[in-house]
Amino acid sequence: MKAKTIYVCTECGNESPKWSGKCFACGAWNTLQEMNVSSKKTSGEHVSRERKGTLTTIKEISVEDEIRFDTGMDELNRVLGGGAVHGSLVLVGGEPGIGKSTILLQICSNLCTKAKVLYISGEESSRQLKLRAERLGVNPDNLYVYAGTDVDDIISVCENINPQIMIVDSVQTVYKSDLPSTPGSVAQVRECTMSFMELAKGKNITVFVVGHVNKDGFIAGPKVLEHMVDCVLYFEGDKNMSYRILRAAKNRYGSTNEIGVFEMRDKGLVEVKNPSAALLDGRPIDVPGTCVACVMEGSRPILAEIQALVATTAYGTARRMSSGIDYNRSALLLAVLEKRAGFKMGNYDAYINVVGGLKISETASDLPTLLAVASACKDKPLPCDLAAFGEIGLTGEIRAVSAAQQRLNEIKRLGFKTCILPRQNEKDLIVPDGLNVMFAKNIREAIAALI
Repeated sequence: MKAKTIYVCTECGNESPKWSGKCFACGAWNTLQEMNVSSKKTSGEHVSRERKGTLTTIKEISVEDEIRFDTGMDELNRVLGGGAVHGSLVLVGGEPGIGKSTILLQICSNLCTKAKVLYISGEESSRQLKLRAERLGVNPDNLYVYAGTDVDDIISVCENINPQIMIVDSVQTVYKSDLPSTPGSVAQVRECTMSFMELAKGKNITVFVVGHVNKDGFIAGPKVLEHMVDCVLYFEGDKNMSYRILRAAKNRYGSTNEIGVFEMRDKGLVEVKNPSAALLDGRPIDVPGTCVACVMEGSRPILAEIQALVATTAYGTARRMSSGIDYNRSALLLAVLEKRAGFKMGNYDAYINVVGGLKISETASDLPTLLAVASACKDKPLPCDLAAFGEIGLTGEIRAVSAAQQRLNEIKRLGFKTCILPRQNEKDLIVPDGLNVMFAKNIREAIAALI
């Protein structure tokens, strides 16, 4: 049987008969990798791998049985959309040491009380996994461990044990023996994930797969890998810091806006029930250049501290740096502050940071970011009991944001006394007792009222 060579894009999975520096499908550079495939298909190999089933209308499908189950961690349940789904394939990604294997081993304590769990350890031996389980306090009866990397052997063990839940750690270490490429290559990762997907859908087994990330922070392997699974979870945060944020990049059974917050301790990951209080712990009082923002992560309002530092530039071009906020967004806001509020930002270096490792993408953080920068410029502190939210336009106006009522309730619950927000949110807003609310139309009005 002859073998031919094709080139597969690691970003989009597109196949090409010859190599080129740029993928013609997605436009990415230097992403084509060589892959050997058989030129002939045996009688059992077909392009389609459909699962045998019965034809029915959607009205005839019964959903009376519970399709979700509790993982034992409320934060993980929140990100998954209310719990894990039977027969789903979940991909958990993140940097080395961030907590991927830890959280999956920890949930085994609860899962094994009502289901049989098979843990596939491709990176550790059985003894090494046992040592880690003892450190985390995980010692259930229904947890089966198999230290192997051959996918055919893994499927055979799974059919013998017949578990309800399977954990694969990790997809880059397992391989199919009938493929000539090495484990972790494009062909191996794609084919192994396809085998796990067939196992999950065919036998209604919930499969959790650990995936490493590349230097760009994305799941290693072809981008098509993320399209094959039902849910993609990413761990965010600096591994040298204690807090971890679990975010859903894709979820067929729930929202992708929810996040889960954890704290890494000696005994493993601990859920953070009140992320706002944790992120604001140790906040400086009466110090210029700091403001509390209220942002929405899914259905949950979170308060985070935004800090700004402004210093006279020593070079001809002012330097800009941001952490936790998009760099281009921060540059845009500084331009608005100079043009619409009269601050000469061209003569100053500006540094913006979100404390706690939280990454904010919502535009409601625009107003507190500019207030923190303005406070740093004038070297005057904002009120210590102040929180803010609002989107800034290019003309300097403060635009309305969604879920204003939920944000105010969270600000009041955490003990803040003052809040400044867009005037457009004033309609139909019920102000909590004891909270002083200030409305502003533009950035000049907001700065004049506070600084």
